[in-house]
Amino acid sequence: MSMPEKNLAASVHPIKLLPLIRFTRLNIMEPTGDIAVIGLAVMGQNLILNMNDHGFTVVAYNRTTSKVDDFLANEAKGTNVIGAHSIPELISKLKRPRRVMLMVKAGKPVDEFIETLLPHLETGDIVIDGGNSLFDDTNRRVKLLESKGFQYIGTGVSGGEEGARHGPSIMPGGSHSAWPSVKPIFQGISAKVDGGTPCCDWVGEGGAGHYVKMVHNGIEYGDMQLICEAYNIMKNGVGMSADEMHEVLKEWNTGDLDSYLIEISRDILAKKDEDGSPLVDKILDTAGQKGTGKWTVINSQDLGIPITLMAEAVYSRCVSALKDERVKAAKKLKGPRPFLTSIAANPERKKQFIADIRDALYCSKIVSYAQGYMLMRAAAKEYGWNLNYGGIALMWRGGCIIRSAFLGKIKEAYDKNPKLANLMLDDFFRAEIKRCQKGWRKVVSTAALRGIPVPAFSTALAFYDQYRSAVLPANLLQAQRDYFGAHTYERLDKPRGEFFHTNWTGRGGNISSSTYNV
Repeated sequence: MSMPEKNLAASVHPIKLLPLIRFTRLNIMEPTGDIAVIGLAVMGQNLILNMNDHGFTVVAYNRTTSKVDDFLANEAKGTNVIGAHSIPELISKLKRPRRVMLMVKAGKPVDEFIETLLPHLETGDIVIDGGNSLFDDTNRRVKLLESKGFQYIGTGVSGGEEGARHGPSIMPGGSHSAWPSVKPIFQGISAKVDGGTPCCDWVGEGGAGHYVKMVHNGIEYGDMQLICEAYNIMKNGVGMSADEMHEVLKEWNTGDLDSYLIEISRDILAKKDEDGSPLVDKILDTAGQKGTGKWTVINSQDLGIPITLMAEAVYSRCVSALKDERVKAAKKLKGPRPFLTSIAANPERKKQFIADIRDALYCSKIVSYAQGYMLMRAAAKEYGWNLNYGGIALMWRGGCIIRSAFLGKIKEAYDKNPKLANLMLDDFFRAEIKRCQKGWRKVVSTAALRGIPVPAFSTALAFYDQYRSAVLPANLLQAQRDYFGAHTYERLDKPRGEFFHTNWTGRGGNISSSTYNV
């Protein structure tokens, strides 16, 4: 070594080189994040922790960046979760293709985050919306991002806080090319049933995933309303205590009605307030809603599908919100006393009537799901989706709010006949309705006679009777429409598709209006 080289080497102290070495290594280090989650409310946090538990490295970000530090110092302490305090930092920590999942409020906030993200993304990167977005918004966003070279997934996530943490039902749709990149994560963290089958699979193009989640929520509204009606009859009709009803639901949860919503209703009825009285009796009887049930009903009207039970569930919440009006009306509008004295006083009759209530709930539940599947079939046709109806039942079988043993039978029905026109026509469900409808009719008629409101039980029975009627009085309705509006009608003795108009008064003329269907 020459003297100048020797002197140079001696002049560079090894310790002084360490900061330079560290700096160089940090700049060449490969990104380690498998996915980023934006939004650190409870659902976002729990999904992140679930992903971490399953071996995925998650980058966490929140618009209020102090929440990132709080999350890392508390709930995510000791995990492999990485924090980010800006969008550029978040992107820099992700492997390619970058996967960014939004867990933010539906609507404008989703669009705002997409606009913020796009300048920092590369072709092929994936944006995922895991909130309760309207499927039309997802359709629009899929087209927008794909037109710019990106991929977009709109996915329903159901199961609440507990599901997000320990295994939700996940319903992804959108850019099919993105599915292989998110499949290991989504199926890894989802609930598992039937020996490890994930409650997550690809639903379809565009907004199909969010659509199926929307229908899920509509069915959820229906299930909750049906349980509430059963509770109301037992409480105000039969005079049962919360503890007695707890025992009934405990029994129901071991049979055909085994489900998450029956389970939590059982537990709610057992919960005591500080004074030892049932807590449920102290909760104000006004129900809220976030809009997904309303979306389902609006879309059903657009498609002309009668999801009458879900509609009644939505409107029942609206009626509950009229608390002050109802209190005043109760003093002026009279009806029969709801208490069923002869039934409540006779143990055998009481036991049989409780069984009848159970049958009414079960049959109405079958109708609700049949209507939900009717809506999905119509949507698949309208929007060009190829939905796997048995697969959807499997996705709902675990993890989600409507999870139940009942869904296993729906999967069997559609696996046996993928083109099944209506769930009630399946051999199993047809036999179940036949077995239980006597009790169903008894409960609805008894409730009507005693002034106990059962809108969901009643509309389910009315739909069942309408659907099984070969002839309905719509012939008179069409005659009425033709009389006052010249809307025309079809004839039984002529081929379908031929329309006729009658000059009913002799003064209306023979000109008919254009025909249309809603």
